[in-house]
Amino acid sequence: MLARIRREEAFIQLGKFITDAENEEIIQDWVESANSRNNWFTPENVRKSLHAIATEFLDPEKLREWSARYTEPRESRKVGVVMAGNIPAVGFQDALCVLISGHTLLVKPSSDDPVLISALLNQLMQIEPEFTSQIRFVERLNEADAYIATGSDNTARYFHYYFANKPNVIRRNRTSAAVLTGSETHEELQLLGRDVLQYFGLGCRNVSKLFVPAGYDFTKFYEAIEDRAYLYLQNHKYFNNYEYNKSIFLINRVPHLDNGFLMITENSALVSPISVLHFETYTDLETVKSALVEAAEKVQCVVGNAGIPGNVPFGESQEPGLCDYADAVDTMAFLSTL
Repeated sequence: MLARIRREEAFIQLGKFITDAENEEIIQDWVESANSRNNWFTPENVRKSLHAIATEFLDPEKLREWSARYTEPRESRKVGVVMAGNIPAVGFQDALCVLISGHTLLVKPSSDDPVLISALLNQLMQIEPEFTSQIRFVERLNEADAYIATGSDNTARYFHYYFANKPNVIRRNRTSAAVLTGSETHEELQLLGRDVLQYFGLGCRNVSKLFVPAGYDFTKFYEAIEDRAYLYLQNHKYFNNYEYNKSIFLINRVPHLDNGFLMITENSALVSPISVLHFETYTDLETVKSALVEAAEKVQCVVGNAGIPGNVPFGESQEPGLCDYADAVDTMAFLSTL
């Protein structure tokens, strides 16, 4: 097993590689290749994701402090990882956890994100050649001793069936919510727009549901996000979803608000379609807290400053740190016990 200090140093060097201006031509090639394979992965979003990986996950101080919290496993195991591909390089944290733990990574990238994960892990192997024996790209995970898999609720049932006899972490569909009080500033509403729309709303940390006071006026929210309209109107995949959902609302006479790129409608469901934001009104915050507790298995994070336990500040839902594990399952603790 490669010594932990060398594992950490390899990832730190990967972070430096991503941000080093001398490597701009290589990074640009990653960006263009990822975008050509998946039009949801705009150059802006790919670069944002890579920057977040380099500055949040691979910062030397943060990485070493996080890694030191966990004990080394008794022996290296083969860990199969079925990666998601809803936002650029979203599966990287799982790869980081497996390799920092000292295990062998059997990685099955998402068909929606084959470029970035491959590029990052291949670059890591160039930095630390010893990793070549601990990273394998596979189509089948039969050899794995344990599994980490992310997918829809339907695929999660499939994963539970096939991976039941070995240690596993199986993740299902989740989304995020925001609780507003009506006293939010223009800047906070701008940041909320980022929580809703960043990565086109495709991430589990994107806000798809608002809880607002009875009689809430959405005018200020729409005003706060109007300067970002061009980002969504120029992306044909997003705009096609917007036009489709708008036509459904109009045909079915569903009451809704519309600013030309984001529709808001009252709906009790937590998950909303792309280009649509659901809301529910409240008269008592305690009822909202109770509703969120009941829906805890479906909610990734709660945004706002309404005093909800564990809430995330506006604008930070898509900026997870190393300890912000998906589905609130400590992946590193799981790996350390194998």
